[in-house]
Amino acid sequence: MTQPHVCPALLIAAPASGQGKTTVTAALARLHTRAGRRVRVFKCGPDFLDPMILARASGHAVYQLDLWMVGEEDCHRLLWEAAGQADLILIEGVMGLFDGAPSAADLARRFGIPVLGVIDGAAMAQTFGALAHGLATFQPDLPFAGVLANRTGSLRHGDILRDSLPPSIHWYGALPRSAAVELPSRHLGLVQAEELADLDTRLDAAADALLASAGDVLPLPVTFAAPQPVSVPALLDGVRIGVARDTAFAFLYQANLDLLRQLGAHLAFFSPLQDSALPPVDSLYLPGGYPELHLQQLAGNRPMCEAIRAHHAAGKPILAECGGMLYLLERLTDKHGEAADLLGLLPGSARMQTRMAALGLQRVALPEGLLRGHTYHHSLLDCALEPVACGSSPNQRPAAEAVYRIGRLTASYIHFYLPSNPQAAARLLQP
Repeated sequence: MTQPHVCPALLIAAPASGQGKTTVTAALARLHTRAGRRVRVFKCGPDFLDPMILARASGHAVYQLDLWMVGEEDCHRLLWEAAGQADLILIEGVMGLFDGAPSAADLARRFGIPVLGVIDGAAMAQTFGALAHGLATFQPDLPFAGVLANRTGSLRHGDILRDSLPPSIHWYGALPRSAAVELPSRHLGLVQAEELADLDTRLDAAADALLASAGDVLPLPVTFAAPQPVSVPALLDGVRIGVARDTAFAFLYQANLDLLRQLGAHLAFFSPLQDSALPPVDSLYLPGGYPELHLQQLAGNRPMCEAIRAHHAAGKPILAECGGMLYLLERLTDKHGEAADLLGLLPGSARMQTRMAALGLQRVALPEGLLRGHTYHHSLLDCALEPVACGSSPNQRPAAEAVYRIGRLTASYIHFYLPSNPQAAARLLQP
């Protein structure tokens, strides 16, 4: 009989976005990894950029946890598997602790994971204690571990914040306000890990600050019961899938890659920016990313453009998500007005906006089956093609993304979470 696994765990949350959850989670991961512990990190919600930072900090791939998109059973299985391998599990929350449906607090309650509240204390004194008290007591059944102050101005400032706490709330230390530990951002979130030449220096500086403030004590252990066993049929046995992966196309769920391999596929990674030819493949997967930041290089790589056009003309499958879909368009214009002609496989054009154009979890009924995912983009699409399906949001957000199809090409702003329906995922990419 499969046994439960026990492992110390923390869910790092905050009163709102922008409080420094990623910096703190990454600092904790680096701190304990440097101490020789095996650390596994998860991210609440459908984020791609934070996991890149967290993977660098911990040295291991980061998976998403979301009770709706991933599903409760798969969240359970992922946590149980991690607990069997790790000395510490860290989960970065999403938005504010109680925001959204499901929220980070819902996940913590479901699996009994203690919450560490991160509060930006930069402009605060004793009110820090009131905010900490609210986080800890707003939902009486929430397992709450304590709080950590971010962006403190001095050691004395940290002491004031610590002393404001009621006795029932544990102090986990402070991170100082410092350019040496802050993580830079752009329009979709944090700058990608591989674009930050000094990322390891920043992570080590943040870990050093936490060590000096509160040491490296492990949180309390959590017991994760054994999940129900699952089996994945080899529906893609022997299928060769080319996966675009570089700084223009990097928004990839590790769980998607794992699933494709479990289905029997062989994955061959290639760069639309750098490579002049496709690897020998049966199908293509073009994930999201930042094609708008690399317009001229993508347009100028004519051999790659011709190779992808030839792949499509041969009737071979292409799955394109968000930035991958923008790459398929006739024309893409960045927020500065610079434009480039791209693949031209999908009729239409898109223009980058200075503000977010759509955000929300999505479910969509495709001919291959129902898939879940999410959308988050700053571009507006002009495409006259009739969609094969449209997504809908489970939490009443207005996002309802179209899915387009031309032959074996399937394209949408939706980032699909393929494990939500392995059979549908296989059908999309079967030659």
